[in-house]
Amino acid sequence: MRIILITGISGSGKSVALNALEDGGYYCVDNLPPRFLPELADYLAKEGQTRLAVAIDARSSHSLDDVPAFIRKLSDDYDLRVLFLNASTQSLIQRFSETRRRHPLSGPPMREADVGVLNSLAEAIERERELVAGLAEYGHQIDTSNLRANVLRAWVKRFVETDAADLTLMFESFGFKRGVPLDADLVFDVRTLPNPYYDRELRPFTGLDKPIIDFLSAQPLVGEMIDDIGGFVGKWLPRFRDDNRSYLTVAIGCTGGQHRSVFIAEALAARFCETANVIVRHRDAPIPAG
Repeated sequence: MRIILITGISGSGKSVALNALEDGGYYCVDNLPPRFLPELADYLAKEGQTRLAVAIDARSSHSLDDVPAFIRKLSDDYDLRVLFLNASTQSLIQRFSETRRRHPLSGPPMREADVGVLNSLAEAIERERELVAGLAEYGHQIDTSNLRANVLRAWVKRFVETDAADLTLMFESFGFKRGVPLDADLVFDVRTLPNPYYDRELRPFTGLDKPIIDFLSAQPLVGEMIDDIGGFVGKWLPRFRDDNRSYLTVAIGCTGGQHRSVFIAEALAARFCETANVIVRHRDAPIPAG
């Protein structure tokens, strides 16, 4: 049985991810107390269920410390994958304000170790970051700060379809003007390269379009940048594997995240596609999901 464990920060899109998995045929459970996770998995496996998705977050703050042990136990018996969703504090505050929903930690302390009442939303968010921080290392992280719901659904679909037998190498393009992705393990700045944005005829395109591909392919510096980044990643990729890493996200940033970073992320993905499980995604380019 394949199990997808969804965790992370409240308001980061766990419900969207869970709904996407439910549409994909997964048996979904939200806010399951962690101590019941092994029992639920064993029961559903005996019943013939082959897909299970469970969301666990700060609403179970009293037992989050037990989750790593459950992850290790279930990984021995099932195809377990952990998806950790995150977002910037500014984005989370805006989402909670728009939906008028209360943060799960905005209220009386949820366990004896908590001191005082978290009166502000920002304070509750930062407290939650502390509670779930230890879970991020067990899975694949997605920064949903600037993502539309349909894009997140597409990314979740790609995540569950990826072969989990080897390290998954993610190349993600982004624009620095919207901030560095929170899920990045390695960040490379390609803003020093020639920028197609300043050519009015090229500006409307993205790094996936032939006019941009032709323009950037003709620039010697672009080729050197791809070789240098590819050489660095290729050199250290075996070390990440030796460290039992399941996911490595390499973020490529330019100013707006539409031209140079998209082109280079695609070029690097093509270079490594035969030596690793590769996913490429573009955070800020206006590219339809899927």
